[in-house]
Amino acid sequence: MIWPNAESAANSDAWLVEHHDEITRMRPRVLGVNFVHGLGEPEARRQLQTLSAVLAESSRWQGYRDPRAPIFLDYQVGEILDFTEPAGRVDRNSAQFPRNGIRLDYARLYAMIDLQSRVERGEVHEVWLLADHTDHTWPWETVEVKAAYDEGFSPTGRFARFAGNSGEHNAPWLGRSVRTLFVNHARGVGCAMESLGHSLEWMATCGAIPYYERHFRAYAMLDLYERERFDHPPGWVSPGGNVHFMPNGRFHYDLDGGPPVLSTIETWRQRDEQAVPWTPAPLERYRNFAPDCMGRWVVYWRQNMPGYGNTARDQKGHQMKNWWPFLFY
Repeated sequence: MIWPNAESAANSDAWLVEHHDEITRMRPRVLGVNFVHGLGEPEARRQLQTLSAVLAESSRWQGYRDPRAPIFLDYQVGEILDFTEPAGRVDRNSAQFPRNGIRLDYARLYAMIDLQSRVERGEVHEVWLLADHTDHTWPWETVEVKAAYDEGFSPTGRFARFAGNSGEHNAPWLGRSVRTLFVNHARGVGCAMESLGHSLEWMATCGAIPYYERHFRAYAMLDLYERERFDHPPGWVSPGGNVHFMPNGRFHYDLDGGPPVLSTIETWRQRDEQAVPWTPAPLERYRNFAPDCMGRWVVYWRQNMPGYGNTARDQKGHQMKNWWPFLFY
């Protein structure tokens, strides 16, 4: 059961809900969009394919423990649209970069790339935008306008405008969910992974999928974002943590961590759930794989989220649904 397939090829298809628990792999199609003047297609493709490989690794449920664990998210980088000419006046972004002040004009971008038709036909499931990030150009990390569902996974007919890591934007509702990721061409894959990690957090706070939101919040301790620093009290037990805070993180972006703390991240909601001392040692295997920003932590963090073949239990005691298909609901 691989998606897309002959029966279903588009985001937000009812097929995804009906067959959620049977899907064994997803191969979402990525449309690349390159606005960086002087960044050729080979290098642009190398950057996006590297991101695809790291995402694949991060979707192997507890792959750090089981080398045979299958990948679930197998992003396919297809066409990369070239908007690199002519040179722009303020930074390396070309004159074709659709500006809205220092922000990106998402409505114009979607029209430029005919995104609605591509998404409706199932040709594109996600957009990865290569651009230069400067004082003059600040695209949001991710923008998603997402279809909303009720507790029974039936579409409500509404949509969530802020299912991505963004502030106010003008991306239109296309009738189906679609995510646009900004990839800073001058930074590494770890920073893009951090952006997509924040996307998971926003998807869990926008009201689009109650089941996912309820369980993700329990895993991710999102209340820690309200603190500049966190001194772990005696007896503190951390579940999974979030993008900025590892289980023993003391402050935002702390990749070294403090003393070991008790955590259930590797057995969260499983029958043998146990709080054991946790340090960042498991992240070392990903230090060179996703070397910048919170990359190495995000890979490990995602591998512990309930994915394909997980043995976690939801709040009703049933096997936890694989969280990754929710990306394309």
